[in-house]
Amino acid sequence: MSTAVIFSGGIAHPFADASAALGAILEDAGFAPVVSFDLDEVVERVAREPRALLVIYALRWSMTQHAKYLPDRERWSLSLPQAARDAIAGHVAAGGGLFGVHTASICFDDWPQWGDVLGGAWRWGRSHHPPLGPVTASVVADHPLTRGLSDFAVNDEAYSELDIRSGVAVAATVQASGGAPQPALWSHHFGAGRVVYDSLGHDAASLNEPTHRQIIQRSARWAAQCH
Repeated sequence: MSTAVIFSGGIAHPFADASAALGAILEDAGFAPVVSFDLDEVVERVAREPRALLVIYALRWSMTQHAKYLPDRERWSLSLPQAARDAIAGHVAAGGGLFGVHTASICFDDWPQWGDVLGGAWRWGRSHHPPLGPVTASVVADHPLTRGLSDFAVNDEAYSELDIRSGVAVAATVQASGGAPQPALWSHHFGAGRVVYDSLGHDAASLNEPTHRQIIQRSARWAAQCH
């Protein structure tokens, strides 16, 4: 059984409940999930297990963009140390899997290479999302992560105008009421590693929507090269 090391925690999301739900979904997919809010612990774990699936489901970034983040900055701000950057990029480049969920694209904003590893990232001043609400996800029929699945609807945040790198294979788009379709699920390779990013997953209800749940399990298996 492969280990799935889930880095979680942050503001404005029910990460405690949602990361537990994500762990249960991955356990049903054949993984041994480990959830941690401590980045040092996560980095140490994947260093010990080079074939582990690294899952980033956190909202940890510099928090310097706006004064509204000040009350939470002392507890939740994160500037990724160089050693952690090297460990994450090296893990994936050497063949370890990476699965970024929802807020992963906002994480590590002072690490320019993070967008290259993940396949895209939040760009402050351009990226945005409408308020939490009904979102329609449209799947790409011939992508291995979504083949044979139907479009689905969840209550979530439609991340928009992300800075997406060239060469990613988009597997689904999302559209909120009145908005344009936005790439929301993609796969790509970084070195010898496989990477999936899923912009949905605000809470346990979104993660457990039946079609979304299948996509999460397929994404984890694909990234971990379990098939």
